[in-house]
Amino acid sequence: MTMAFDALSDVSDEALLVLYGNGDPEAARALSLRFAPLAFRIAVRMLGDRAEAEDLAQEALLRLWRIAPEWRAGEAKVSTWLYRVVTNLATDRLRRRRGVGLDEAPEIEDGAASAVERMIEHDRAEALQRALDLLPARQRQAVVLRHLEGLSNPEIAAAMEIGVEAVESLTARGKRALAALLAGRREELGYGHD
Repeated sequence: MTMAFDALSDVSDEALLVLYGNGDPEAARALSLRFAPLAFRIAVRMLGDRAEAEDLAQEALLRLWRIAPEWRAGEAKVSTWLYRVVTNLATDRLRRRRGVGLDEAPEIEDGAASAVERMIEHDRAEALQRALDLLPARQRQAVVLRHLEGLSNPEIAAAMEIGVEAVESLTARGKRALAALLAGRREELGYGHD
């Protein structure tokens, strides 16, 4: 049975995945609209490369489509499963590219209004990405999911398959490391003397 696309806006993620697993293409479209931007954002933050992040987000969604027929509702949230897949794929790609220096990594594009705002935002994003790139992979993963994606510690624990205390430790160490890496750069990054 295929449902009208508009009727799917109030359907849960898990129910949409089950519908897709049962052959409803509109359910896949609704899930893509919900999860593609999320997967892309996480991938960009983890990888620092928009083109590679697009590929990774597509790969994660393809994996979601493949498991749809076997999905058992109630065992895990679709979003938690997707966070885990995206961050694991990103971690694998980062391991493969370890030989690439920071100067060779592509810069992150952004879309601020004026030229000055774009320059400031670019510098801030680049500084944050460079600092994130220097964190150990697990700390980066925890910091991205907690502070950039806004997940709760239990959600991160489920996505990373670790305990909540481990998440708290990883995010605390990651934040301290980022603060140390970015120390003394407030004025340079356009924050002034507040």
